Amino acid sequence: MPVPKKKTTRGRRGLRRSHDRLDAPAFSACSNCGALRRPHRVCEQCGHHNDKPVLQIEEA
Repeated sequence: MPVPKKKTTRGRRGLRRSHDRLDAPAFSACSNCGALRRPHRVCEQCGHHNDKPVLQIEEA
């Protein structure tokens, strides 16, 4: 089995792991009601997508 000759430094390890972080999810405002929603998804507040009603949301 091959074994490393030198210890990997914290800096080199960090450079290798620089892309492993978690990114914050993106949000955009609904064009109908203004609520925050995930892009390319139906708004959970009003049920619209691309200015068209897609879901019938019942108000409690």
